[in-house]
Amino acid sequence: MTDEQLVTQYTKGNDKALEILIQRYLPLVYGFSRRYSGDSDTAADIAQETFVKAWKNLKKFDTDKKFRNWLFAIAKNTALDWLKRKEPVAFSRVAENSNFEEASRDPILSIHEAMIKREAESCIDSALGGLPQGQQVVLTLKHFDGLTFREIGKFLGEPLDTVKSRYRRALLAAKKVLARVDSY
Repeated sequence: MTDEQLVTQYTKGNDKALEILIQRYLPLVYGFSRRYSGDSDTAADIAQETFVKAWKNLKKFDTDKKFRNWLFAIAKNTALDWLKRKEPVAFSRVAENSNFEEASRDPILSIHEAMIKREAESCIDSALGGLPQGQQVVLTLKHFDGLTFREIGKFLGEPLDTVKSRYRRALLAAKKVLARVDSY
């Protein structure tokens, strides 16, 4: 069933349809929230608040539109509201909670490989952390959430050309930072 069909089923009294939607989108909304907040506990709170808001407004949802875009717009606004209430979070906090711990416990990876992986993550984090927030968001949505430029544009409420331009500038800026780090 499509998302929109599930919404229709829920509005007709099928509570199982809502459960399916939540199961389908919880990992994506949580991951998106995690990248915004840099903290797993806060991300869980943002994701929960996102689904509560969606649930409260589900009967108002226009099934002619894409549910995914609507839900991620709620997630974005919820995360932005959280960011306004909290101190700015350094993008480097995302790397602190990365998969380094898992990688270092993996018996296949040597300590040396784990250190190289951690260094690479740190370099990428530095490159992303040096970008303006708008560029960070576009790169994150494109590479970590797998959205298309058109979906990102709808999600951010910006024209497609603006999203592409931001993405291009973000890549160039990140490459410059990575080149400087590589030259050390």
